[in-house]
Amino acid sequence: MAKKGHTFTSDTDTEVIPHILEDVAKVENGLKTSVLKVVHQLEGTYAFMAILEQYPDTIVAVRKQAPLCIGLGDGVNYLASDALAFTDRTNRVFFMPDRSIALVQRDTLQVFDFDGNELEVTSQEVDARWKISDKDGHEHYMLKEIYEQKSAISSSLEYYKSYTPDSVWEELGTTPEQIMDITRINIVGCGTSWHAGRIAQFFFETVCNVPTHVYLASEFRYMPFFPDENALYIFISQSGETADALEAMRLVQSTGMSAIALTNVPTSTMAREASGVMLTKAGPEVAVASTKAFTTQLSGLYWLAHRIGLERGIISYAKMRQAQKDLRAAAIVLEQAIERYKMQIIQDVAPAYAQYKHVIFLGRHINYPLALEASLKLKEISYIFSQCYPSGELKHGPLALIDKDMPVILFSHLDPVIYQKVIGNAQEVKARGGNLIAFVFEGQTELEQLADTAFVIQRVHPLLAPIALVGLMQFLAYQVAKERGCPIDKPRNLAKSVTVE
Repeated sequence: MAKKGHTFTSDTDTEVIPHILEDVAKVENGLKTSVLKVVHQLEGTYAFMAILEQYPDTIVAVRKQAPLCIGLGDGVNYLASDALAFTDRTNRVFFMPDRSIALVQRDTLQVFDFDGNELEVTSQEVDARWKISDKDGHEHYMLKEIYEQKSAISSSLEYYKSYTPDSVWEELGTTPEQIMDITRINIVGCGTSWHAGRIAQFFFETVCNVPTHVYLASEFRYMPFFPDENALYIFISQSGETADALEAMRLVQSTGMSAIALTNVPTSTMAREASGVMLTKAGPEVAVASTKAFTTQLSGLYWLAHRIGLERGIISYAKMRQAQKDLRAAAIVLEQAIERYKMQIIQDVAPAYAQYKHVIFLGRHINYPLALEASLKLKEISYIFSQCYPSGELKHGPLALIDKDMPVILFSHLDPVIYQKVIGNAQEVKARGGNLIAFVFEGQTELEQLADTAFVIQRVHPLLAPIALVGLMQFLAYQVAKERGCPIDKPRNLAKSVTVE
């Protein structure tokens, strides 16, 4: 293009598109023909909109594997990657099919596939209540969303109560017979959703006795895939638009296997394409760093593990009801822990730890993936380098890093045997002069006394310890980032929905 006299102002591949469109439009007759000629020159995943000088009253919209939708109003149309952008103006939405082109005017809409065939425009109504709220007096959306976790968990549980014994499996795209026959559960996700899956592995293996494997979506497509008709696949994505997870789900479904999408957005691509959908009811999550989406994912997976156990005759209805009570209790502890320690964190802990350049996180058993999530939260919003290890691996190399300048954040465990191992890890840190923050449970006085800073959390069901601990951990990461003057809701280089691989 540069040889033809085009001037580029950046190195982004997106900038190539308008230059190609400009060239093609000079020689082709008609807007549709021009756009069709362009898309056949493009490779990869994309969604874009364009206006040509020759057609000032028409917006061209093109979608290939990336999200794009059109809000249909009265004498006005809206375009966005997410219906959330315009649901306060219209609740009628047309989700563009993959590999499609739309010619959008104020009061008309034409849609074509990449072969030029006209497609039918069928809109659907979406929940108009899905609109961005304000911060409700909080300084940042992330802080607001940390405090919304208890109500978000409650809303999700109320939603699951609406399932009937017959409708639950239909909604999830499976049958009671298939649930009885599953011999393996495979969970796929990215980032925070992958951490939720890692924690949920303990739910499924403990509650319903099904071997469970958890995969990073970004790696899944490049590993050997062995279809198994007795496997249950669960794909986790807060936005339902995560490119890696979406492509992994498409791969599984292309072999005839079914897939459950666990997402917070009912209108998302994953929700529309999956065999079945399990929704979380977190409400809109604005901050890039996930908080309430994570805890509602955990709540949904905990509920599902018990529902599968109930279907397979492993647990009783009474135990199913108790599981829901335990979830609500853990959500209450989550909030109470923040209230108990927030002033100490604001005044003392966060200012002190904001000065460090690196942090190590440690956890065992179910709290190892929680420690992974804690490490991710700190690094993505405070820009402090953090690394997480299974506590038992500390002596296999990472112990060489421990000194007075390397703070260690350790998560305890409710199992008495594992707790003794955690104490050993704490002693290893202190013997090397390390600065230790410990998240401990009531009665764990030996660990509390070893720590430089100890946060004592009320006891909950052992499988729900990550939910009880996570709120205070998020609040600590938030306050450290605030001390460092970071843009908490919108960290550099990151996006809320990762729509490219």
